[in-house]
Order: sequence, then structure tokens, then C-alpha cells
Amino acid sequence: MLNQFNLKQKIIIGIIVAVIVIVIGIYGFFTMQNEETMINLNEMLISGNEEQINQEVNEIQSKDEIANIVVHITGEVKKTGVLTLPEGARIADAIESAGGATKEADLDSINLAYILEDGQKIYIPNQKDKENNEQKQYITIESGDNINVENNSTEKGANEKVNINIANQSELETLPGIGPSLASRIIEYREQNGKFNSVEELKNVKGIGDAKFEDLKDFATV
Repeated sequence: MLNQFNLKQKIIIGIIVAVIVIVIGIYGFFTMQNEETMINLNEMLISGNEEQINQEVNEIQSKDEIANIVVHITGEVKKTGVLTLPEGARIADAIESAGGATKEADLDSINLAYILEDGQKIYIPNQKDKENNEQKQYITIESGDNINVENNSTEKGANEKVNINIANQSELETLPGIGPSLASRIIEYREQNGKFNSVEELKNVKGIGDAKFEDLKDFATV
């Protein structure tokens, strides 16, 4: 039958057939993968392993779902405002999403690798802040009137506790028994592990034992 076609036509027909075979092969591969997944689920349903079923379903859903966080960025960036970022994003990612830092930004005063969480406010400081000896919080998690960046040089009230999730070096040093070295370890710990979920987690910081924790626990909060 192919004898009735010339060489050029035979080549075109051959290419078309090859493309069809490849498409069918790819479709068959992904179909087989889905069938294997369903078989695994059916086997687990039969065995009654509910925990394993939930784990398998969550893994399938996680492939299609990417969690996002919403943060507010202000200060020395080209576009201030609310940003939607993927979970696990860092301050450097927020700055990039905001169009980048301005020429006046003091990036050395913040931790660009800090992992962000939903609802946080980020302040990118100006170089003049350092020149004027102004130490400002660059991460804020409070709501309402407290959402504005606060000047850390302002004296705290007698009954005000230190928030160990946002306090800077000098504020942490106001805690009983916490000197420069331990304050740095607390900051390093939260940068590597994320925010403290409870004051008790301070005991995970090297150098803070039960006795030291008992002295400071009433003066700290999260």
C-alpha cells in the first residue's frame, strides 16, 4: 500500500506514526502510575489501615496544593504593601516580590534568611536609622494599634514582658540571667527553628537550664 506514495510522503507518514506511538506511550505510563496509586489505596482500604490511607491521600493532595502566607512589607522597598508568598519564604523573597530594596535600604541590619510566617509585618530599615542610633523591629506580629514598627529604645513598662519571638539583642538581655551570649543564642535558635510556640521552649536553647528558666519565665512571653 505504501508503494503508491513517494519517498517524501513516506517520511511524513513515518513521522506521524512515530509521534502517535510516543503520545500513546506517555499516556499509558501516567495511566499506569494512577492505576498503581488506586490499587495501593484499595489494598489499604481492604486491610483497614486508616492511618496509612490518610497519609497516602495527604501525599497525593500535597502534590497539587502549595500553601501560601500573607505578609505586609514596609520601609525601604520599591513597592510596599501586602504580599502573598509561598510557605517557607524568607525576608529576601519578600524584598524581591516587593520590587527589590531601595538604594537607602540598610540590609545589613536585618536577617535576609529569616523564615516568614503568615500575618507578619516586615520593616526594611533606612541607613539613617543606624546613623541616628534608632533600633527598630523589622518583624512585627501584633495586630491593631501595635502593628506599627516600634522603637526598641523606648523603655518598657514595669509589667511589660519581653516577647522572645520579636525581641532584639538588647531587649533579650533585659531578661534575668540572659547576657549577650545567651541573647545571641536565642535569636539564632528562632532564626533556625522559627518562632517559639511557648516560653518553655527556651529550655531548648543551649545554656538555659531549669534553674535559669525559672528565674526568667515570668518576664517572657510569646
